[in-house]
Amino acid sequence: MEKKYAKITLGFGLLAVGLSTSAAYAQDTTRTLNTVVVTASRSPKKLSDIGRVVTIISADEINKSQGKSLPQLLNTVAGITFSGANNAPGISTSVFLRGASSGNTLILVDGFPVNNASGIDGSYDLNALSVDLIDHIEILKGSGSTLYGSDAVAGVINIITKKAKQQGLTGGLQLTGGSYNAFKESASLIGQVKNTGIAINLSNTDSKGFAAATDTTGKGDFKKDGFHQRSASVNLSQNVSSKFILNGNLQVSHNTGDLPYGAFTNDNDYTYKNTFLFGGVGAKLILPKGNLNVNLSQNTVQNDFTNLPSDNGGTHQVTKNTGRITNAEAVFNYELNKYLDITSGAGFKYSNTSQYSLYESTAYQAPASIIKAGDATNNIFSAYTSLFFKYDIFHMELGGRYNNHSKYGDKFTYTINPSLYLADQFKIFGTIASAFKSPSLYQLFSQYGNPKLNPEITTSYEAGFDWEIIKNTLSFNTQFFKRNTKDVIYFFSESQPPYASFYKNGQEQKDKGFETELKYSNNKIHASAYYAYVTGKLTDEAGAQTSNLYRRPKSTLGANISYDVLNDFQVGVNYKYTGNRTDQDFSTYPSSVITLKHYNLVDLHLGYKATKSLNVFGDLNNVLDTKYVDWLGYNTRGINFMLGARYQFK
Repeated sequence: MEKKYAKITLGFGLLAVGLSTSAAYAQDTTRTLNTVVVTASRSPKKLSDIGRVVTIISADEINKSQGKSLPQLLNTVAGITFSGANNAPGISTSVFLRGASSGNTLILVDGFPVNNASGIDGSYDLNALSVDLIDHIEILKGSGSTLYGSDAVAGVINIITKKAKQQGLTGGLQLTGGSYNAFKESASLIGQVKNTGIAINLSNTDSKGFAAATDTTGKGDFKKDGFHQRSASVNLSQNVSSKFILNGNLQVSHNTGDLPYGAFTNDNDYTYKNTFLFGGVGAKLILPKGNLNVNLSQNTVQNDFTNLPSDNGGTHQVTKNTGRITNAEAVFNYELNKYLDITSGAGFKYSNTSQYSLYESTAYQAPASIIKAGDATNNIFSAYTSLFFKYDIFHMELGGRYNNHSKYGDKFTYTINPSLYLADQFKIFGTIASAFKSPSLYQLFSQYGNPKLNPEITTSYEAGFDWEIIKNTLSFNTQFFKRNTKDVIYFFSESQPPYASFYKNGQEQKDKGFETELKYSNNKIHASAYYAYVTGKLTDEAGAQTSNLYRRPKSTLGANISYDVLNDFQVGVNYKYTGNRTDQDFSTYPSSVITLKHYNLVDLHLGYKATKSLNVFGDLNNVLDTKYVDWLGYNTRGINFMLGARYQFK
């Protein structure tokens, strides 16, 4: 098997060399090692100066993806499986970066961490963010806990919203519509007025959807599960002086919709209302050789689920959860000399949740489960420093982070990341880093909670290269990784009276894999191809292997190509293969593990610039009308389309 994957990597490399012959005179239109990113080091640095491969979803790519949801867009990235991205609109999704569970990928909005303090694993539902609010996305793969703290175990996804870039206000209107009676309207106002930057984005999405649960009854009477979203984003900045800048941002999203009762099960009266509110204020002081950033943010998530009893009785279920997280942080970047610069910071994070859950049926009635506001809280203080050394072809990041948690005390994480940059086009790197994930408030304080839980501790190893074969035209990168996690938190149920269930530490997870990607670009064609492989082993406290990596394929591969047929007309094709996965079947007792078959998806995009101000576009998704299952017992989208128009005005 290892020979097979080595051949795949070698095949990509040979293809890269072959393409180089015809690409020698291409123009500067693609990501290069001179591209500047901020997520990997918390300060602007060229990719050639850091020992990581950072994936960038550009503003141009996002503009070509307005017919997709954010989970669908991220599902096209090498090494990311966004399970459930093509289920019914609004149904929760799970991001698996390099095979890690969803709570092990940190989500940032404009550099601020967003989590759901009321969720089981603390992960954030990316259905909350509308694609039209986003400027670009940076994805850092590999441990990021030294610079970002808890949850940045497998990587970091930094979603950067639209902001003012030039003097004068520019407005925009966008309308889209398509399959499943889906319609979306959005409006924007962006620009700089003297020293004030303004960016306002509004969007409204409605879809009647389709039956989320798979109907095995043969009656065909499952209801359509609809989705409705209202979103707004406001970003403001004020240049108080040439060296001092104030900024503020606010994102709010209110989602409502319908749910099935569960896998294979319809429910005509199950609805939800989710509100996501995120706001932050900050200040930036520009120093002679660096800057100081101070930020304060508040992240609130409210989830309300209501399942009404039918006319002849049945289940009555009400769940109301609220999670609040306050973050305060100061980040200092400074160039000490021509060889050494520093990123150092300190932060304080306070989390709390209140929860109410009531479940009644004709056969069972129990008192409500309640977590009162103020009863479930924790906080964490952290301080960190990373030194970035650069001398000739050699680069090194050496960093450490001290964490003091109110529940489990002191923890320390580190990063050692050397790299070599050769011939101004070839980067080779390696990383040894530790990371941690704090127990969620639900795992600590719910009816199944265990206040004695310890954080999960991970040690990661990574090695790879990034080769810019033809400057600004053709690049090829490969990364190998290994991730060992101790004290994995899992849900435990006793097999004997009193049959108690609770969370506990004890299992051990070991994952490994690799990714390889080839990118080509000239003034007409932008293309990429990738292959990703991950495998894992989960063992219990006795050392016995258990089933794991549910809904996560060992192998994924994909290709994307965009071709400018004319100056004003563009065609794009996206292909992704998702390999076999396992899932749990709870329709039997005890539950069993089943295999979900592999599948292929092909999407088509067309874009036409009708006038200087008007663009029209269309997406035909799942062109082959592939029938497949992402989650056992839930439906996925067949062939579907979206048509839209975007108008810009001053």
